[in-house]
Amino acid sequence: MSNSPPPAIVLVRPQLAENIGKAARAMLNFGLTDLRLVSPRDGWPNPDAGPAASGADEVIGNARVFDSVAEAVADCAHVYATTVRKRGVTKPVADPAEAAAAIRGAPERSAVLFGPERAGLETDDVALARAILTVPVNPGFGSLNLAQAVILVAYEWSKGAALPQPPKTELAPPAPHEELEGLIVQLDAALDYAGFYFPPDKVPTTKRVIRSILTKPGWSTPEVRTLRGAIAALINPRPKS
Repeated sequence: MSNSPPPAIVLVRPQLAENIGKAARAMLNFGLTDLRLVSPRDGWPNPDAGPAASGADEVIGNARVFDSVAEAVADCAHVYATTVRKRGVTKPVADPAEAAAAIRGAPERSAVLFGPERAGLETDDVALARAILTVPVNPGFGSLNLAQAVILVAYEWSKGAALPQPPKTELAPPAPHEELEGLIVQLDAALDYAGFYFPPDKVPTTKRVIRSILTKPGWSTPEVRTLRGAIAALINPRPKS
């Protein structure tokens, strides 16, 4: 588990409050809470962000606003600029997984810059970063919305953050072969009674197929008992009231 501080997510000149809210939701999904806004177009706070955040109120409520990118990342030693192209600036390039690994391995605070929805980061914004973060996408359609870009970065970071996971449900062990054989024999008798085995020359092959089907999944004892109960009910249905 990494002891490095979680990265700050910096939205540079975001245009729509709804997109800020969606980005906040994406952040909190994966344990990030440090949201920084640089000159949001419609001001801040903005009531339109709340519904889009879908409960990520702590991220929205604690978001900080800055007048410039330089101010927003002043306390960060490692800054990544998300962009699909280098925009004339020569810097190291990393994908989200590589950037996340570097962020988790750095004891200093990191920040990830995301540009405005329509045009992305400007060259001067990218120039403030130490590295470029590029998502490998379809070259014929490289359009990601703001929340999608944030969630990709947040998810990769969360892989090493030891976030709580849902408890695993242990699968029941496979039933003993004796129980499975009882099911096969019962089903065989029921199918024979129903006249399923026809024509006679196909019977051996059909029985082998049925046996293969029933032995393949690894039924548990409760599953075998349930199937046997279902077969018994089909043979001897309860009288209708």
